[in-house]
Amino acid sequence: MIGIEWAPLAGAAVGAVVGLTGVGGGALMAPILLFGFGFDLATVVATDLLFATVTKLAASAVHSKNKLVDWQISKRMWLGSIPATLFVLFLAANGSVFNDNAWLIKLLGCLILISALSLLFGGRLQRLQQQHRIEAPESFKRMQGPVTTLAGALLGALVSITSIGAGALGAVILRSLYPLRMTAQKLVATDTIHAIPVSLLAGVGYLTLGLVDPELLGLLLIGSIPAAVASSFLLKHLPSDVVKYTLALALLAASTKMILA
Repeated sequence: MIGIEWAPLAGAAVGAVVGLTGVGGGALMAPILLFGFGFDLATVVATDLLFATVTKLAASAVHSKNKLVDWQISKRMWLGSIPATLFVLFLAANGSVFNDNAWLIKLLGCLILISALSLLFGGRLQRLQQQHRIEAPESFKRMQGPVTTLAGALLGALVSITSIGAGALGAVILRSLYPLRMTAQKLVATDTIHAIPVSLLAGVGYLTLGLVDPELLGLLLIGSIPAAVASSFLLKHLPSDVVKYTLALALLAASTKMILA
């Protein structure tokens, strides 16, 4: 197992990825904390949620300044994701979330696998949806609002239970439902902004239940905040393909380990 003194380095690596891609925060940090540092699953999920909140806050300040956030889409998703998060916290307070770690670890692995596949094939999915949007604009626009809210509810529940999905699944949703509006930079910024209230609400809820490790959280943030801010400034100037494909390979390896664990 890795000593906790290495946590700032792990935080910096994940923070840099979040700033550049908006994806991989939970998907990378959860297996690192679980298998690298040896923390139990409840502590990993709870601490990872607050870690993601602060890291994405640092990145989102830059995204907002650069006017890359689509606030209408974020609000539609919050209508579903925030109530779903509150429901999961209710279940957690009654001991119904972390009482069976085996299936949760499998779920983590599946979500990380989806994260990897979304990085590899998300562009192709968006191009396919662009064709549907152009061919049937009225029906496509009618379903956007309600489906976005329903997708937000699913996302909120999954993120609250596993700490994973805000970046990768959120990106898939945005690419699918808003194929003409989502440039690469707007996708990262809007996805990052949407995740913040969900992660914050779930993380604070778990904090009140005594599941967060404050020392671990502090060490992770020492590395992640400057890395997230620096990489967010680079978002407008650097192609993220190298980071994207490297991250996808890392996530494929992590998901395989968790699914077969």
